[in-house]
Amino acid sequence: MRNILIAGNWKMNGDTAGNAELVAGIIAGAPRSERVSLLVCPPYPYLSAVSSQLAGGAVSLGAQNVSEHEAGAFTGEVAPAMLRDCGCDYVIVGHSERRSLYGESSDVVARKFQAALDAGLRPILCVGETLEEREADRTEDVVDEQLNAVIEAAGIAAFGEAVVAYEPVWAIGTGKTASPGQAQDVHAHIRGVVAGHDPDVADRLLILYGGSMKGDNAAGLLSMPDIDGGLIGGASLKAEDFLAIAAAAAQL
Repeated sequence: MRNILIAGNWKMNGDTAGNAELVAGIIAGAPRSERVSLLVCPPYPYLSAVSSQLAGGAVSLGAQNVSEHEAGAFTGEVAPAMLRDCGCDYVIVGHSERRSLYGESSDVVARKFQAALDAGLRPILCVGETLEEREADRTEDVVDEQLNAVIEAAGIAAFGEAVVAYEPVWAIGTGKTASPGQAQDVHAHIRGVVAGHDPDVADRLLILYGGSMKGDNAAGLLSMPDIDGGLIGGASLKAEDFLAIAAAAAQL
């Protein structure tokens, strides 16, 4: 049985005092479960402060993005080694907002994925379709293209050190949520794509649901056989909301 990862993506939210209060609440209320792990991904400026607060505890630290370059004249970018130096274990790559708002192609995402691995970070690769793509029955085609770009660039063995997050873009911040069955169908497809290359890697791969998971729908989603956790947006900004999801996971 795979473990469960509940990851909080704070996006561009927070401040020093509020972050400290949020992290303290998460630490205090984290479920004591060997199967459930928690992760928080603050904005870049707060990584070191949050890392210090998490030191020695069970909650992991991640970043929301990373450069594909190791160092150099790339103003405004942050290298993978810098994230490790700040205490990060994970980094999100290919989030739908990076793809849609900042034009990151699947090739760029693949390079970021590999750069993260090379620096000892565990990438969380985001894949998923828009409403238009879903209505055109292109969900699997879109997910395949995004997955295969990384498989071709990094090799299937790399997924043994990675996490995948399925983001139905149409269910992020819209109030809509994929039903457990809809989410499970795509998660199973993702696992099947990976299994076509290496069944053992596929069996161990954590696949998170990234489409507005909340305390009141977490149990239904996490009970699906191929949903191994959540990449949480808005509900990660309040400790009680984030912990409600973690509690639902711990009860499975």
